[in-house]
Amino acid sequence: MLDISVVILLALGLFFFLGGAVGILRFPDFYSRLHPAGKLDTAGLLFSMAGMALYTAHDLTWGSLLTALKIMMIVVFVFLTSPTATHAIIDAGFTAGLSPWTKDK
Repeated sequence: MLDISVVILLALGLFFFLGGAVGILRFPDFYSRLHPAGKLDTAGLLFSMAGMALYTAHDLTWGSLLTALKIMMIVVFVFLTSPTATHAIIDAGFTAGLSPWTKDK
């Protein structure tokens, strides 16, 4: 049962990473490409790291539990830094004069 849960979490992570990659390739401008880069990559990381933490913690030793905790701390770090980095990149693009895509172009 644990292995099935790990595979489902890893598959969900891969699905979100794939969606983010497709969004980055398909969206028309700088600003709209950052949306899948910020949202879907963070969601993909959450699911894939949760699957790895669950797989690591399955034998319930102190070492494996601490490793799983470290993995989840990475998730917390990314959840704090990814929106901040995305906002900084968008602000830099706006400051550089990049105009958003419109249907007229």
